[in-house]
Amino acid sequence: MSTVHRLQARRFELKYLIDPRLVPGLRDFVRGPLELDEHGLRYADGAYPVHSLYLDSQNLKTYGDSINGTKNRFKLRLRYYDGLQQTPVFFEIKARVDNCILKQRCGVRRKAVPLLLSGQLPDPEHLMSREPRHLAALQRFNLMMGQLNARPKVHNCYAREAWVSPADDSVRVTFDRNIRTEPCFVPEAVVEMKRPIYVFPEFVVLELKFTDRFPNWMREMVRTFNLMQFSSAKYAEGVTLLGEHRFHNGERCLSNGEALWQHWATEWHPEPDALRRPTHQMHL
Repeated sequence: MSTVHRLQARRFELKYLIDPRLVPGLRDFVRGPLELDEHGLRYADGAYPVHSLYLDSQNLKTYGDSINGTKNRFKLRLRYYDGLQQTPVFFEIKARVDNCILKQRCGVRRKAVPLLLSGQLPDPEHLMSREPRHLAALQRFNLMMGQLNARPKVHNCYAREAWVSPADDSVRVTFDRNIRTEPCFVPEAVVEMKRPIYVFPEFVVLELKFTDRFPNWMREMVRTFNLMQFSSAKYAEGVTLLGEHRFHNGERCLSNGEALWQHWATEWHPEPDALRRPTHQMHL
């Protein structure tokens, strides 16, 4: 994966659980306005591996916020695509403010991952890029990780087929298959899985992502294929299937969680009109 990523800082997401038999028709539909993501071109089926290592507090604060439908919430995770030493590991904050999805990420050198997950303050030498915004994102991740006392909890992996708008990444459609998850408590960007379970094994997770108005052709696609929106958070569903008892230590909920969220979210200032545009319910 290139260290130059195309993810938008602010966007909307609609998620659907679909029958795998719908994928060929949906692929033909999106083939007109979109093109296959450059990373998918390396694979025969157009789908590349995606790994995520999710961090959470001892009492599973972010998991609880997700399953309870907390309006403003966030997740801390590492995102990576292989086990090669020379490729980056992205430290990500993925958050929801009302109906808007916000994301910050910073690519770091793989050898720095254990140090950063142990709570060491970020250093420019850890980064794959020297852009100030990337260091700022990593510093914010470090702050939130420390405030929650968050540690690695879950590793999941899946195959992603992504279609993107040719000029930029303002519109993106992804198909996620073979979603596997297992507990993981080591501070490393692990790739191998030992005894994973499958999440949504009979379905493909379809995500429609856009940064402005819901495109008319997307609306037509949803109508044509009779798609029903569904909450399909991979991390939360994985913890539920694995059993909370495998992660919970009974600590009471952190009282500073909401204050921490508010401090972080107010810096984004999403436009009110943008938040009102989609009429669909959003899920993180």
